[in-house]
Amino acid sequence: MKVHLVDGTYELFRAYYGVPPHKDREGMEVGACVGLARSLLFLLKDPEVTHVACAFDQIIESFRNEMFDGYKTSEGIEPALWAQFGLAEEVCRAIGLVTWPMIEFEADDALATAAERFRQLDSVKQVVIASPDKDLTQCVEGKRVVSWDRRRKLFFDQEAVRLKFGVEPESIPDYLGLVGDTADGIPGIAGWGAKSTAIVLSEYGHIEAIPESLAQWRVKPRGAQRLVDNLNKDRQAALLYRRLATLRRDVPLDQELEDLRWLGADRDHMKSLCHRLDEPELIDQVRRFR
Repeated sequence: MKVHLVDGTYELFRAYYGVPPHKDREGMEVGACVGLARSLLFLLKDPEVTHVACAFDQIIESFRNEMFDGYKTSEGIEPALWAQFGLAEEVCRAIGLVTWPMIEFEADDALATAAERFRQLDSVKQVVIASPDKDLTQCVEGKRVVSWDRRRKLFFDQEAVRLKFGVEPESIPDYLGLVGDTADGIPGIAGWGAKSTAIVLSEYGHIEAIPESLAQWRVKPRGAQRLVDNLNKDRQAALLYRRLATLRRDVPLDQELEDLRWLGADRDHMKSLCHRLDEPELIDQVRRFR
């Protein structure tokens, strides 16, 4: 069997910016939640999608904000989108999906924890992380754990990660620590671009293994002297940025594999939700009810 782990926060953002606005009976904007529901119900039409969980950032801030003041916050999120976060979780529960709302941790940490847990089971053929986020590619392992960009219809196994970033999945946190990740507020180290970082990390793997003296480098990317000088000056910052980019795999998730089996939507809850969303035809897209 396959286990599908869905980045609910990403799906909600994608729906908000990708579907037409829609107001509920009380005049609240709910278009993103309608889009989210349609997307998840479409996913569940695939007969291979049998075990599913969806993770959300209930709040954007996490323990990482205590580590670094510049880390991403909820500032700048459209109020009409922010107001739909709680409703999005209700959508998932009405559809019958295991839902993980994260407060101290981030949704990506929950997905990483679940991927680590379920990949170890003999009964699991593959874990599919449904998210295009770069940081989640650190969880990829061979073809057993893959990431899936649903919008672009792209799967990333270990070879695909290596081709895209020039490094192995285990080096992705180091890569993001050096290059930076604007989506998460990680600035990276000056001068370290994607190409030079890939060249260096493909040789050394991790930041602490990169020699402090250029004379000891076995690879010489363009501007190597500047790279080594900047890294030596900000090596502790680079290690901090790597910690920020490293996903936790110890999130306390109560569910076991069988809990993720999708048995169908809750009919009464779906009827109530469709009424609230003022989207009655949505229930016709449900493939199965419990």
